[in-house]
Amino acid sequence: MTAPASPLSMRTGSVTSQPIGHYEFCRSHPSECNTTRRDQGAAKVTTFGWTVVRDINSEVNRTISPMTDKDLYGRDEHWSYPDTAGDCEDFVLLKRRKLMEHGFEAADLLITVVRKPDGEGHAVLTVRSTEGDYVLDNLDSDVKLWTETPYRYLKRQASFNPGRWVSIENGDAVMVSSVGN
Repeated sequence: MTAPASPLSMRTGSVTSQPIGHYEFCRSHPSECNTTRRDQGAAKVTTFGWTVVRDINSEVNRTISPMTDKDLYGRDEHWSYPDTAGDCEDFVLLKRRKLMEHGFEAADLLITVVRKPDGEGHAVLTVRSTEGDYVLDNLDSDVKLWTETPYRYLKRQASFNPGRWVSIENGDAVMVSSVGN
């Protein structure tokens, strides 16, 4: 189990199942998933870095049209980099790639699976920082602390290996805290 970088960080648990769409994405993009790395801990993001994060989140949300995999590819769970349209995982992949192009470490840009309040599955990008874990979401142009979103957090990529996934031990904390608001 990894200790959170701050009280505002997700607490991860044991290795868990990799989403099938991510497994297939890794097979077609092995360089995205084969590297193992030592987790150096959450990043210290500068003021300029947060500006880059917000700008990329807004840009991708503005330029990519939401469309289901069924409509785009005729099947479910096809993860790919979008050109003009994509579903939530595609938004996440593009944001992750753009942030890495701006110098962010892959270990701090983690694809995360959540459950929306209506019970539907959804994917967001988690940016690990010393200030806490922040979420980039195609359903919201604001970058928010994970505890300020309406989601139940299930699992995310492991910071030590992009092809592995870990459970989120305090994933219900958000739902509990949002009930009192």
